[in-house]
Amino acid sequence: MNETSGRELLERLIGFSTVSRDSNLEMIEFIRHYLAAFGIESELFYNAERTKANLFATIGPSDRGGIVLSGHTDVVPVDGQPWTVDAFRLTERDGRLYGRGTADMKGFIASVLAAVPVFLGRALRLPVHLAFSYDEEVGCLGVRPMLAELEKRPHRPVLCLIGEPTEMEPVLGHKGKLAMRCQVKGAPCHSAYAPYGVNAIQYAARLIGRLDEIGDRLSQPEHHDGRFDPPFSTVQTGVIKGGRALNIVPAECEFDFEVRALPGFDAHRVADELQTYAEAELLPKMRAVKSDTDIRFQPLSAYPGLATSPDSEAARLLAMLSGSTEFGTVAFGTEGGLFDQAGIPTVVCGPGSMDQGHKPDEFVTVEQLRHCDAMLARLAAYLSTAS
Repeated sequence: MNETSGRELLERLIGFSTVSRDSNLEMIEFIRHYLAAFGIESELFYNAERTKANLFATIGPSDRGGIVLSGHTDVVPVDGQPWTVDAFRLTERDGRLYGRGTADMKGFIASVLAAVPVFLGRALRLPVHLAFSYDEEVGCLGVRPMLAELEKRPHRPVLCLIGEPTEMEPVLGHKGKLAMRCQVKGAPCHSAYAPYGVNAIQYAARLIGRLDEIGDRLSQPEHHDGRFDPPFSTVQTGVIKGGRALNIVPAECEFDFEVRALPGFDAHRVADELQTYAEAELLPKMRAVKSDTDIRFQPLSAYPGLATSPDSEAARLLAMLSGSTEFGTVAFGTEGGLFDQAGIPTVVCGPGSMDQGHKPDEFVTVEQLRHCDAMLARLAAYLSTAS
């Protein structure tokens, strides 16, 4: 990679404030124009409001599958974080490049874009596809319409490489996630007459307690998978809201919970068990006091886990590209499970560490980007010889 051009690209990408709550179109248009300057056409897949878009582009022959290089364009907010540098302006210091998204995961996207002349300089026998998505950080939502379109096409990619930050270590698996909201509708009254009301907070607490019990069961040794850390599916409640004053029995309470599920474990089993508990044990008690009380569950987001076999062709190719057969897993989620569900074998390997992701003064090292450039150069060589 031309280090200067790669740094310039990363500087441009960091300058786009693509927090998930905002549009990513300015960054997508920049990438589209960048590719067009090399004669590469891009397809855009918009959200319903046309405020965000996925980008898909192909370098090389279009009549065969090839390899997808995938990254998400959105980043998490910086609100309330004690940054010592401008989060949306690239800052270099002691071999580190600081800015929101440098590690997660605009560093990878910058390396991919910088490698475009490398791919074009080869007579590719298999194509390389660039797939850049939106709204990954809020539940892997944006990539889905693009994947739905790719599933219809006659030449399915043989591999997807997702460049999430793994310190350039080859990764074959991660957990899936289910995020849910539970809303408890109680019956208010003066707290002096609490038994005549239905305390929404207290019933929500019982539900949360049941989630803890489920989590304890899932943590038992018979459910462990030593490839992951922690080695079991986890359940946690992250947000709770309810009540207006201490002397009023609360009429409403809601809480959000998530399940981080090992591959092969259906996270919806947790939500189903909680709903059964609510309907069989809690609602009858609530409605014995007030008939219009209720407990409702609302899905917020979900994505599947990933468990690519270390004996697969995808794993062998990742080993060649990364220079390592020390396959690992990561605790965070990616779009990989969705690509895999779409019939595209998927692996994860990218520059930087998630230890820096989502934090103030996020950074990626120059050395990590060089390792990524070397991996992409090996990919270009492979695509020019593969049949």
